[in-house]
Amino acid sequence: MNALWIFVLCLLCFGVGSDGLSGNGTSRPAVVNVGGIFTFDSTIGRVAKIAIQEAVKDVNSNSSLLRGTKLVVKLQNSNCSGFLGMVGALKFMETDVVAVIGPQSSVVAHSISHVANELQVPFLSFAATDPTLSSLQFPYFLRTTQSDLYQMTATAEIVEYYGWKEVIAIFVDDDYGRNGVSALDDALAARRCRISYKAGISPGAAVTRGDVMDVLVKVALMESRIIVLHAYPPLGFMVFSVAHYLGMMGDGYVWISTDWLTSVLDSSFPLPQDKMDIMQGVLVLRQHTPESENKRAFSSRWNKLTGGSLGLNSYALHAYDTVWLVAHALDSFFNQGGTISFSDDTKLQSVEGSNLHLEAMSIFDGGPLLLKNLLQSDFIGLTGPFKFNPDKSLVLPAYDIINVIGTGFRRVGYWSNYSGLSVSPPESLYSRPPNRSSTNQKLYSVVWPGNNVQKPRGWVFPNNGKQLRIGVPIRVSYREFVSQIPGTNNFKGFCIDVFTAAVNLLPYAVPHQFVPFGNGHENPSYTEMVKLITTGNFDGVVGDIAIVTNRTRVVDFTQPYAASGLVVVAPFKKLNSGGWAFLRPFSGQMWGVITIFFLFVGIVVWILEHRTNDEFRGPPKQQLITILWFSLSTLFFAHRENTVSTLGRMVLIIWLFVVLIINSSYTASLTSIFTVQQLYSPIKGLESLKETDEPIGFQVGSFAERYLEEIGIPKSRLVALGSPEQYATALQRGPGKGGVAAVVDERPYIELFLSNQCKFRIVGQEFTKSGWGFAFPRDSPLAVDLSTAILTLSENGDLQRIHDKWLSRSACSLENAELESDRLHLRSFSGLFLICGIACFIALLIYFLQIMHKYRQAAKAEAISDGSTGSRSKRLQTLLSLIDEKADKSSRDSKRRKVDRSVSDENMENDLGRDSRRREPQVSSQNEVH
Repeated sequence: MNALWIFVLCLLCFGVGSDGLSGNGTSRPAVVNVGGIFTFDSTIGRVAKIAIQEAVKDVNSNSSLLRGTKLVVKLQNSNCSGFLGMVGALKFMETDVVAVIGPQSSVVAHSISHVANELQVPFLSFAATDPTLSSLQFPYFLRTTQSDLYQMTATAEIVEYYGWKEVIAIFVDDDYGRNGVSALDDALAARRCRISYKAGISPGAAVTRGDVMDVLVKVALMESRIIVLHAYPPLGFMVFSVAHYLGMMGDGYVWISTDWLTSVLDSSFPLPQDKMDIMQGVLVLRQHTPESENKRAFSSRWNKLTGGSLGLNSYALHAYDTVWLVAHALDSFFNQGGTISFSDDTKLQSVEGSNLHLEAMSIFDGGPLLLKNLLQSDFIGLTGPFKFNPDKSLVLPAYDIINVIGTGFRRVGYWSNYSGLSVSPPESLYSRPPNRSSTNQKLYSVVWPGNNVQKPRGWVFPNNGKQLRIGVPIRVSYREFVSQIPGTNNFKGFCIDVFTAAVNLLPYAVPHQFVPFGNGHENPSYTEMVKLITTGNFDGVVGDIAIVTNRTRVVDFTQPYAASGLVVVAPFKKLNSGGWAFLRPFSGQMWGVITIFFLFVGIVVWILEHRTNDEFRGPPKQQLITILWFSLSTLFFAHRENTVSTLGRMVLIIWLFVVLIINSSYTASLTSIFTVQQLYSPIKGLESLKETDEPIGFQVGSFAERYLEEIGIPKSRLVALGSPEQYATALQRGPGKGGVAAVVDERPYIELFLSNQCKFRIVGQEFTKSGWGFAFPRDSPLAVDLSTAILTLSENGDLQRIHDKWLSRSACSLENAELESDRLHLRSFSGLFLICGIACFIALLIYFLQIMHKYRQAAKAEAISDGSTGSRSKRLQTLLSLIDEKADKSSRDSKRRKVDRSVSDENMENDLGRDSRRREPQVSSQNEVH
């Protein structure tokens, strides 16, 4: 700030005169003076001068505005010089101007805004687009055009729309260029894009083609082919000319120019054909101004004024509206009682050196009120609604997107801060709700450099002789996936073949070299290997790299080429052997309920039949046997007792249906148990594993360790295992002998492990869903292209063929046995035979006990009658006769009488039925006679 004031004082020393006009005026002066400072012979200045002059005429001819006061705009030419522009601005500070239209240059605006703040004179620039000028640092600087903040946001959204990730920025190295590119960098970063290289060019007039060529040669060696050019017209055309000479305007390149180019195209069209030829396919932004009757009328008037020699561009329209803005603000200023008065700045008077004539610059007393009215102005101008946002930027920023083609150009769409990219004019979308979804972002087709209608890829491998450094893990286990060829830096395996096949599908060469990672004694940490991409040690990582959350935060992965996820593998045993397998279809509780219901139904039927059915009557012992026999015989539908009561039959029918379902279910379950192998493991999955305190194995270098710790398993329970052999040994030992209860690892490893280990199986479900991919730096376009190549490999079957080449193994002998029926062995039925044998033995034992009891009674009777014990042969004969003797006749007769009684009852009922049928015809015949 002190340096600035010293500079101002020096200017005054060199004779900057003072009109010394400072004093009080009337509330409605006859004349109000406004300054104007810009470069008259520049692209913008030529049209701005005419537009300002015409606006002053229109304002002064409007009787409803500035009633009785004439607006005078004093123009000052800055001659494309930042120094002269600042001097001109300081000259205005010595006069009675209440506002200044300008400056045109952002560089001058930065310098003079400090003076404007001090002297309270508003500066209204229709061309200074530097986004940093909108800060609170410069309250008396108003931008009456769109800020480059929005232009760079539009550029970033175009880059995002076409799917590009990196751009190169070529810019003029001053406040205008640097701050504009900084805004572009921020806008790209918000969309996960970035500027990969910034190439600044000196803003001086001494820049030569050689200087520009040096910059563009460096750009040509870069990876990105998306180039954003932010410069002034002379420098911009030189860049295009040199780029065309170097072949950088051909196929594969994308050039996006800021609105400096459209200001030339609109005001100087048609350009010479040689200039148009060097810009073919360039995308250009232009500040959008909606169509209106006033705009069309002014355009017609413009053509008459210039004779068609000078076109009307957006900066001319903004300059025209700026004059009207000042007029509206002054009218409100006077209506509010404002007066044109100036007072001395005591700060300037306190500076030593009276010969500097600092009293020539004075403070505009009405500056704050005028500034307030400027910010509150709201009218419809040639550029559309003219109103300021709270941040002092114009409302509804929008841009046209132009494509240079042939001898002219065409509009391919619009961008607005309200709705993004569209093919409809922004003003037609303001009445609708904003929709920034990707499906709503549209542009018409573009003809790119090289007359190419296909969207350029946007990047190439840098032509600097460097190869990509691809990190590859040195595995010591599961070498089918990745293994180093001894004595070389070459690798082989499933992952390497997939990467090579995908690279071969790319439409460009990928020079690369494999860099081993690991000590060769144990599997390396894949997370550490992936992190080396972020430090620049690797340009990518290839191998069996699991795509997990903590890795995706730092790198980008390709499309997964192999499905993966953590699973639990544990020992198992078969359950379909054993003599008591027939009891397994039902649980103990089920067996108990079935038994209770058999007895319950038997008792219920006995109660319902006891009074009416003789088969359910008799001595208590006989009735108890009847209940048991009836209920159990229903299991085989072999009950002989008839039910005569309605309730009894209803209960029996329902119970027989239940028995049918139970029998069917039992048969089906028992069939499955006897014919299909049943595998059992005490571990059911991850949850049951967490509930125990037994050790768990994991593969060295795998992310499984981190995952298990995150879900709450103590690190003390985790055991690192380095090979499939260690897996098998630890599982066979079990937790009781220094082994592990289970191993948690990724599915591809486990499937390869189980191909020759038949004693273990996967238990439970896969509890993470991920895959394997190749890792590259964030926003790497190679990751996107390789993802497309991997999908192609999957669709044409090459991925499966590579899998079969490396990972197909003969399945375990038990693998097929699980799907086949086992032969039925004696041990599966030994329990049934044992029960039947025991029942037969008990029955025979009871029978022989009864015979022996009868034999003793018979022997005593014979001894009493004969008076002797008899010989041994006679006793044996007596025993055999008892065994062979038929049952007691009386018991047989009682049973026969019971049967005869039931038969006679049935016959009696039949006879009665026949008699009744005989009588019916007789009665009917007698009725007929009568």
